[in-house]
Amino acid sequence: MSTTQKYAESLRMHLLEKIRSRSATVVVVGQGYVGLPLAVRATEVGFRVVGVEKDERRLDALKAGKSFIEDISDGHLQRSISAGLTFLDDLSTVDLRPDVTVISVPTPLLDGVPDLSFIEAAAEEVGPSLTPGSCVILESTTYPGTTEELLVPILERTSGLKRTQFHVGYSPERIDPGNTKFDLQSTPKVVSGINVDSLEIVDSFFKTLVATTVPVSNCAEAELTKLLENTFRHVNIALINELARFASHLDIDIWNVIEAAETKPFGFMKFTPGPGVGGHCLPVDPSFLAWKVQQTTGKEFRFVELANDINRRMPEFIVERTIALLRGAGKEVADCRVALLGISYKAESSDWRESPALSVFSKLRAEGANVIAVDPMLEKGIELVPDLVVHHYDSVDVEADVAVVLTDHSAFDWATIARDFPLLLDTRNALDGLQFEGERL
Repeated sequence: MSTTQKYAESLRMHLLEKIRSRSATVVVVGQGYVGLPLAVRATEVGFRVVGVEKDERRLDALKAGKSFIEDISDGHLQRSISAGLTFLDDLSTVDLRPDVTVISVPTPLLDGVPDLSFIEAAAEEVGPSLTPGSCVILESTTYPGTTEELLVPILERTSGLKRTQFHVGYSPERIDPGNTKFDLQSTPKVVSGINVDSLEIVDSFFKTLVATTVPVSNCAEAELTKLLENTFRHVNIALINELARFASHLDIDIWNVIEAAETKPFGFMKFTPGPGVGGHCLPVDPSFLAWKVQQTTGKEFRFVELANDINRRMPEFIVERTIALLRGAGKEVADCRVALLGISYKAESSDWRESPALSVFSKLRAEGANVIAVDPMLEKGIELVPDLVVHHYDSVDVEADVAVVLTDHSAFDWATIARDFPLLLDTRNALDGLQFEGERL
């Protein structure tokens, strides 16, 4: 073994020992739905943790011990702060040499093209703080090749080190906001590295945080794993949404069909229809994969394109069904008040990003309806949607000509809703077993 190899080996062993003894310093760049739970968990197990957050309002709230996500309560966050968790807005403002840096920043689509500017900016900021033997892990959802082809070169340039002198890995986030059964700790974590040593470091780090790790051969496999998971879900939701549209024309209750099909103990997985897909993952991640396929092969990923088209059209279908329901009662939508029950994209979450409810709201407003939005999980209006003000169910008069159930939060009193509204369109089967005037999707 050469002197250089011996030095690299000593650095690897030193970092492994710091991880196992919880004496490593960990930096988590991005304190959103993914980064904040990770920073809190790493603090809980004994690491010194610094969270980096660029959004000034979020940063101020975090420093004050106020969480903005359901999975981390204020008390939970405050206990972590008492245990040493700190927050800052820029690594360059402090003399910090982290042992492990995790990048958990957004990766949106911009005009149908993956926008990796947040990853690039994070890498530019992280690079100068790298030291020989340290490790950088990317968690942001992205297309295969990003870690090796984009992240590593930026880290080399900004750190002045060669890729053989530090460790890099990719571990896709699997956070499901509002899921009380599977959290960060209990959800298996896919891990990878740019080489065997990097994989060992990444795997060892996440073994201190989660119950199960799932090592894969390289970063591209881990990147594609994340995209496969969400593309699988996206395509199957599109299938059941399209079937729901046809079933309504055939005068068949799609929910009864799903319930019957679910009794098969093999070869069937339950998916349910709804007003569309939302959140950061399903409306975005499959398009990352489709874009990469098109760039690499010149061919379209037809399943993804079709699923995108079907799911994007569901809000329009919901509006059509609402108008038809009103006309069946002798009313025109332009003369009516419509209550949208649930604005966030999924139950028990306040995450409204890409929520189909926003499109339903806009389309109903365009038809002339007086629309009121009600969501017990949201505390304020959605600033990106003009005129949309979200109310709490218990703090506003929600009398309306028709109510459209878009998100099945448990905080809603479904029995009262079924009784009080003259007409209901239930897109989530939230009123199952209750008598009400109206229709299910």
